[in-house]
Amino acid sequence: MSNIAINGFGRIGRLALRAALTKYPNITISAVNTSGSMDIHGWALLFKYDTAYGKFSKEIIVHESAQEGEIGSIEVDGKKIPFLAFRNPEEIPWGRYTTETVLESTGVFRTRADAEKHLAGGAKRIVISAPPKGGTIKTVMCSINDSDAHGETVISNGSCTTYSAAPVIKTVLSHFGIEKMTLTTIHAYTSDQRLLDNSHKDLRRARSAAQNIIPTSSGSAEAIVAIMPELAGKFESSAMRVPVMTGSLSDHTFLLPRSVTVEEVNDAFKQESEGQFKSIMTVTEDPIVSSDIIGNDASAIVDLSLTSVIDGNLLKVYSWYDNEWSYACRLIELAA
Repeated sequence: MSNIAINGFGRIGRLALRAALTKYPNITISAVNTSGSMDIHGWALLFKYDTAYGKFSKEIIVHESAQEGEIGSIEVDGKKIPFLAFRNPEEIPWGRYTTETVLESTGVFRTRADAEKHLAGGAKRIVISAPPKGGTIKTVMCSINDSDAHGETVISNGSCTTYSAAPVIKTVLSHFGIEKMTLTTIHAYTSDQRLLDNSHKDLRRARSAAQNIIPTSSGSAEAIVAIMPELAGKFESSAMRVPVMTGSLSDHTFLLPRSVTVEEVNDAFKQESEGQFKSIMTVTEDPIVSSDIIGNDASAIVDLSLTSVIDGNLLKVYSWYDNEWSYACRLIELAA
């Protein structure tokens, strides 16, 4: 049994809690630290009802009484989960709750110095739910480089797009080789964008997320090169944010060192989806669209019908992913 706490109760934090309570019986959520912007009833309601995923499947009982530093708790399946409201990681008393691993899902504390502040409160390990900053934190991904987590107190679990792309890229690299490549993620909008036009340091993200296709940056290439250094200098990534709540698509273009056929490539994906990447990658030949993969916990759903080859060695591969739910599942799996 693993004792995991969640710091940050936004989209990923809430879905990580849903995943832990419905899919992973060997996980105990010891505590949740929120921003403190709502009382326990507000957080419970936001957890219970979700526009993308619907009502939570289990009964939630809200308790207002709390220890010092708590704002209350929620009870699911007879187990109480304390809710806290500390702004600074070093102030959170994780040891009180016998916390082993903290899921750092605020999106704020992404350097080693910031993430390690959780250790002061009694946590033993921190998993960051975003690409790290500062160059000293390892990116570790389920079924890709899990063993790199051993001995590390702080690791990053990459990103949802990194997970969508990594098994695809690893499959192409191991079966055919890669001379160079690009990745464009056609990505659902996120809370970092503006609902209506308003100020933002990224002037494209300043525009209405619900009304525009928004070109922006993606850190997935940097994260993947960190775990596949042979691609350094050969790989660029970008993003197009589109007006859907969740459900995204990675568009990979590869220049290969030899000629291949669509059949060869698709056979490789079928093989790896039943082999090394069975727990994170699947394939489909159905003519699906983004809403069809909402709630799918596979990190990469390779759309075999869209695979194409031009002049032998220019390869195009697409992989769908639920950018919220599938990533939340990987977070829990890595933390466990």
